[in-house]
Amino acid sequence: MTKISIITVNYNDLSGLKRTVDSVSHQTWQEFEHLIIDGGSTDGSVAFIKEHQNDFAYWVSEPDQGVYSAMNKGIAQSSGEYLLFLNAGDHFQNLVALEQAHTFLTGEAIIYFDLEVVDQEMIFVKSYPDTLSFSYFIKDTLPHPASFIRKDAFEKVGVYKEDFKILSDWKFFIDAICKYGMSYKRVPQLLSTFYLGGMSSDLKNRGLKYAERQEILQKDYPIYLKDIEDALINKEIVEDFRNSRIVEKLVQFGFLNKF
Repeated sequence: MTKISIITVNYNDLSGLKRTVDSVSHQTWQEFEHLIIDGGSTDGSVAFIKEHQNDFAYWVSEPDQGVYSAMNKGIAQSSGEYLLFLNAGDHFQNLVALEQAHTFLTGEAIIYFDLEVVDQEMIFVKSYPDTLSFSYFIKDTLPHPASFIRKDAFEKVGVYKEDFKILSDWKFFIDAICKYGMSYKRVPQLLSTFYLGGMSSDLKNRGLKYAERQEILQKDYPIYLKDIEDALINKEIVEDFRNSRIVEKLVQFGFLNKF
């Protein structure tokens, strides 16, 4: 039976940590290990971790360099064939989520499920494509709370880039698929729930997110940058043409179908 390591990163989010631990500990399928990587919290999280330490294969509370530093600590301490990052606040969609999901772990490097996303104003399910490509990763990524990653994939691709604040997980996924051609599989089934509000979804961090994205593309994928720029320019030309008064008149008099 495939062994799974669930890695939970926490820093001063006691209520979120409780929600995550409760979700993991009550799964009907328990053939996994749970690791807690705490960044030196001062909000009562450490006392809670100690109270429940018998439920964890490993835990530590110490200052780190950020979320990706903590995730890398979890990778180093894990012993599972597959890793799942379910950080503080995230939780499984229901109590049988792992019982249903583990049967799909059939050897691919990355196996990703659907994700429930909770915002202040709405709740929606985010689905992901069956086929992944460079063009897909230019506009989106995979969900780490709903993606099982083989541990040996990190040995080939490398662990998370710790000097990045937002896009290190995106870098890992685009490198794994587009640079190393690692195997993957989509499972059209809801696995977990993620709450918006972190650094990546904060509008104030748009500039940092763009800078990290450009650094990755310019360093590792420079051959594609010209194609991306040309595609964006062509899209703008098409949009301008589509919205022009000439097109409006041609459609009006039947010389052109609206597109």
